[in-house]
Amino acid sequence: MRIGTHRQTALCSVKIFAAVLAAVMLSGACGSPPNNPHRAEDRSANYYYDTFMAPPKHFDPVRSYSTDEAVFVCQVYEPPLQFHFLKRPYELEPLTAARMPNISERIIGGAVHTVYEITIKPGILYQPHPCFARDERAALRYHHLAPDDVKGFLQAGDFEHSGTRELMAADYVLQLKRMADPRLNCPILSTMAKYILGLDDYAAGLRSRLQAERAARRAAAGLLYNQNEDEKQNPVRIDYDGIAFPGVELVDRYTYRIIIKGRYPQIKYWLAMPFFAPVPQEALDFYDQAALIERGITLDRFPVGTGAYYIESYQPNRQIVLARNPNYRFEAYPAEGEPGDAGLGLLRDAGRPLPFIDRAVYMLEPEYITSWNKFLQGYYDTSGITSDNFDQAVTMTERGVGLTEQLQDQGIGLITAATASVWYFGFNMRDSVVGGLDEKQCKLRRAISIAIDIEEDLDIFSNGRGIPAHGLVPPGIFGYLEGREGVNPYVYDWDERQRRPVRKSIEEARRLLAEAGYPNGIGPDGRQLTISFDNMMTGSSYAPYLNWILKQFRRLNINLVINTTDYNRFQDKINSGNFQFFNWGWNADYPDPENFLFLLYGPNARHGQGVENSTGYVSERYDELFRRMETMDDTPERLALIKQMHAVLQHDAPLHFGYFPVGYSLYHQWYYNAKPNLMGRNTLKYKRIDGELRERLRREWNRPLIWPLVLSGLVLLLACVPAAVLVWKREHRP
Repeated sequence: MRIGTHRQTALCSVKIFAAVLAAVMLSGACGSPPNNPHRAEDRSANYYYDTFMAPPKHFDPVRSYSTDEAVFVCQVYEPPLQFHFLKRPYELEPLTAARMPNISERIIGGAVHTVYEITIKPGILYQPHPCFARDERAALRYHHLAPDDVKGFLQAGDFEHSGTRELMAADYVLQLKRMADPRLNCPILSTMAKYILGLDDYAAGLRSRLQAERAARRAAAGLLYNQNEDEKQNPVRIDYDGIAFPGVELVDRYTYRIIIKGRYPQIKYWLAMPFFAPVPQEALDFYDQAALIERGITLDRFPVGTGAYYIESYQPNRQIVLARNPNYRFEAYPAEGEPGDAGLGLLRDAGRPLPFIDRAVYMLEPEYITSWNKFLQGYYDTSGITSDNFDQAVTMTERGVGLTEQLQDQGIGLITAATASVWYFGFNMRDSVVGGLDEKQCKLRRAISIAIDIEEDLDIFSNGRGIPAHGLVPPGIFGYLEGREGVNPYVYDWDERQRRPVRKSIEEARRLLAEAGYPNGIGPDGRQLTISFDNMMTGSSYAPYLNWILKQFRRLNINLVINTTDYNRFQDKINSGNFQFFNWGWNADYPDPENFLFLLYGPNARHGQGVENSTGYVSERYDELFRRMETMDDTPERLALIKQMHAVLQHDAPLHFGYFPVGYSLYHQWYYNAKPNLMGRNTLKYKRIDGELRERLRREWNRPLIWPLVLSGLVLLLACVPAAVLVWKREHRP
């Protein structure tokens, strides 16, 4: 279309601008609010919204052992037991089990063994999954896939058909056998092998068969053999039933037994963890196909369980969605808890069927400040608190910790709790510089432990939300020592006047450093001591903390090299022993000191196996005390052993013990049943959301500002006035 005359053009410009301005204003008033990461059609949906900072590494229950993975894994898989959602002290109860395990004794080879017999409830069904799908002839539909059958597929949900079947005791037995598969590197194998009868021999048998198969393939293929590529195309199948495993017995369709060597009462806690959850053979066969392995569709990404939720969508660089399991059996919200729970509204849903929420949508948010702002806008239902926004969220009152007026006006709630966890710095005890148990090497680590001022760390970066640790056992767990008897004498002095420990001076740290062979940080070779620090603190928000760590080492004239990687790469480096110094944490799996003290037990110190003792620390004295302590009841005798164990650790200093975090969490008024459970992590099913209230408040909090658009429009309109006047004069010219 050609352009008209000058007069028509001027008039047209004014009309077009007015139309555009009206459209912009209308879109600002009616469109989606800013920063909304969710679909418009889900505005009032019964969905829970949360975040994750990095893609989880493992969803296979025999491999997963990290809190960021537990957020998902524990909603999908169901071990036989669980922790009661409301009761404190923490109490175990049946989950898929019909009742608590029947415990008896059996004499085997002249020694007393403990037998745990577990009977599961009949009628429990697996979540819908293509591994169970059958065709018209009742044959498994997707167990003979060719590459073209899955062309373009990205996840298990891309299959058209799905199916289910009943949970059986054999599925639990299968998972226990998978624990010994050498390809899976189960992180608790070394611990369980000490207690479950024959597990160590069973693991050795599986390893031998795997090695034999690989050797045969290598010999047949010759020098150009590529094991990884071959096993992608032709996965090695190990017959788990072809080797005797006396520690597990299948009794009938719904009953199985676990036989423990001697006595190990903590096994009851492990029975509430995903390591002991069922895995169906159909899932292993389904995922053990080259066509799926090639596309990254594996059990480690798309789990198959009986839990209240299943993984509906897995896009690790964007979002992970959990959806309600349509096959979930009846399970009621608890009708009793602690005194005071009723007054807090935690028993309003008593007796109602679980779960309440239809979907849980977790969005990738690598930067905390972004997720914090979206939480304030109502786009995420819960949030933690970092030091950057602590003053914006929390205020100190005469009655203790409270919320700022802004958050109170929004109806936001606050929960504080001392966590059953520890955040520590660790040394590689196999390293030639920072490792070893020579007295000089111990003094080097003690000097560094004094120099890293954890009290300053807590004040600057955590607003005091932590308790400096003098050992491994946190408050609330048997074996935690308060006052003078709990002090680490190599790092602190006891101030009798203030009745508290006081960190030793930096001069004392420098003296120890010199005695270790590094006067003023200079080694025998005349060079400055250099130590590498591996961490997972990605993102610009961690820069101040990393600079603070550098400053602590500079006080000793030690050169610290920062090696920052994402969490998955960090785990690989620690598990392989490729580090000198690192920062990590541990959350209790169950409320027993053994679950913390085993972090430094010698037989667990095998780098490359993904086991608990990441430092590689081995002490004959510590190990002997641990073996005596681990299966005891909580008696004064056990406490005395724990004191001795801490004394050994304090002297050897394989860790800078760090601190025990105090957790602060926030939740919106539409989020119900917000009670922290530090042991049970399958708690999503208990949460409830009022989606309509959330949408109404979101709209109130995120009303678009129209006046800037109006002001800009008026300015532009005034700019058009000279042209309009010119046109008018021409039209009215005599």
